[in-house]
Amino acid sequence: MLRDGWRLALGTLTAVPVPPPAQVDRPRARVAMLLAPVAAVPLAVLVAVVLQLARGASLPALVGGVLAVAALALGTRVMHWDGLSDVADGLTASYDAERSLAVMKTGTSGPAGTVAVVLVAGLQAAALAGLPGSLRGAVLAGTVVCASRGALAVCCVHGVRPARPGGLGATFAGTVPRAAAVVLWLVVAAALVAAAALTGLPWWRGAVAAVAALLVLGALLLRVHRRFGGVTGDVFGAAIELALAALLVALA
Repeated sequence: MLRDGWRLALGTLTAVPVPPPAQVDRPRARVAMLLAPVAAVPLAVLVAVVLQLARGASLPALVGGVLAVAALALGTRVMHWDGLSDVADGLTASYDAERSLAVMKTGTSGPAGTVAVVLVAGLQAAALAGLPGSLRGAVLAGTVVCASRGALAVCCVHGVRPARPGGLGATFAGTVPRAAAVVLWLVVAAALVAAAALTGLPWWRGAVAAVAALLVLGALLLRVHRRFGGVTGDVFGAAIELALAALLVALA
């Protein structure tokens, strides 16, 4: 089960080619959600390398930030951005849950989805540009990428309902024990504190970043539960991108 959970996490959250899991069920989904920050290590390395290369080429910091966001998007097959776009469109399409869910399934991006993607991507790029322009700053950026994938444990914690009976949300929602989610985020916060201190930032900035991300995730989950009745696979993608933006802005 651990191997299948690892393959599910790595194959779903990154573009790294891995054999498919032998089976996808709720126990394996739980393992995948808890391993998500570790599965994001290849993405973290990619972001750190891009930032260092941009710095070595004497590119403006904002250009390096944009390139890092673009590389991260490619490393995830742009899947999470599609989720953010769909959630924004669904939230603005109608006050009827069924109508909103239908809009999210169309796969097209409306005005709300387009604006959401541009704004969040811009925040991420600008915040990356605001991190220290050094190898340690690149390591901090990579740590934040891994930490943002902890959003999935929050979205799948016990008590979170799926918005529809089928799909990714139904398989993953409610699979993560609350105690496991708490432990995961304590580890995430500790990693952020250590990375911030290593970079020369006040250590407490890492803790503030973790709290900021959790507040954003809480607001997102409250909103989608009220509007959709629960979570979907699109909500998972939106949660990752919003958590990443919150973490970066708090640290920049």
